[in-house]
Amino acid sequence: MASSLLLLPQPITTLTSSSSRTLFFHQNPHHVPSLPSLKITRKTTLSISKPFTVSFALTESDSSKSLQPSSQTLLQEIADCFDLPSDYFAKLPGDLRLDLNDAAFDLSNGPVLDECGQELGETLLNLSRAWEQAETSTSSTLANKLPELESSLTDNARSAFGKRLISAGRRFQSMGQYGQGELQKIAKAMITTGKHLSASSVPTATNEESKQETRMLKFGELQVEVTPAKAYIGAVIGYVFGILSWELVQGIQAIPDSSLQYANDNALLLAKSLRGALIATFYSSTILSAFTTVGLFILARQLESKEK
Repeated sequence: MASSLLLLPQPITTLTSSSSRTLFFHQNPHHVPSLPSLKITRKTTLSISKPFTVSFALTESDSSKSLQPSSQTLLQEIADCFDLPSDYFAKLPGDLRLDLNDAAFDLSNGPVLDECGQELGETLLNLSRAWEQAETSTSSTLANKLPELESSLTDNARSAFGKRLISAGRRFQSMGQYGQGELQKIAKAMITTGKHLSASSVPTATNEESKQETRMLKFGELQVEVTPAKAYIGAVIGYVFGILSWELVQGIQAIPDSSLQYANDNALLLAKSLRGALIATFYSSTILSAFTTVGLFILARQLESKEK
């Protein structure tokens, strides 16, 4: 009995060190592993498995960051999408040409030189002009310059550039399917790049120019910035034009039919029809001038309140 008591602690200390001794004591029916030895083995297993889990999570997060494309890569995708036949834009239908002009306006309207910088702003102006003139080769050449200009952009310029790309890309998206889907590829590339640029940049909150809302009116190729002073001037011009139209229509109506002599009945009918057309035209001009004057006056007051 004493020898048995002396042999019991030995399997615990030599269980993992010698395989021959382990087999010997497993054959002994009186040997029962103690509970503390099992607890020690379990703790060791847990302490080994945790570092592998943490290292796997770190590796997975690093790989997800590396999968995000850079801004230059996305801008190069836009340039590749504009690698089209030289007469592609010229062959677009009339309604798509109008959408292309709208995309050009969204890309370069407003103070583009102040928001995007001198070099990028001039490139966007030339690119929008190429779209308006349906010059596919010129637009492709200018689009290839965009990746080179990305590294020199500030955060504010990058954000403004991204917003312009999104707005112009949505114009391309509204064109629908045409040809082999080139327009939709351009739209997808511009919107994706615009969102990436806007998200990666943090515009300065204290920049007063970004807070001011700029309103532009476009008449063909002419762009006019709407300011309170210009709105007041337009209201005065509309008022004067309305007064002149009213005076003219009153003067025409004051002329009696008996004071005029006509060669025959056909001439009389023609004179009456012309007189009625002139009266209707000048009455319409008077009404339109009144609405324009009131509208411009209200717009000027709104712009003044926003500036304050």
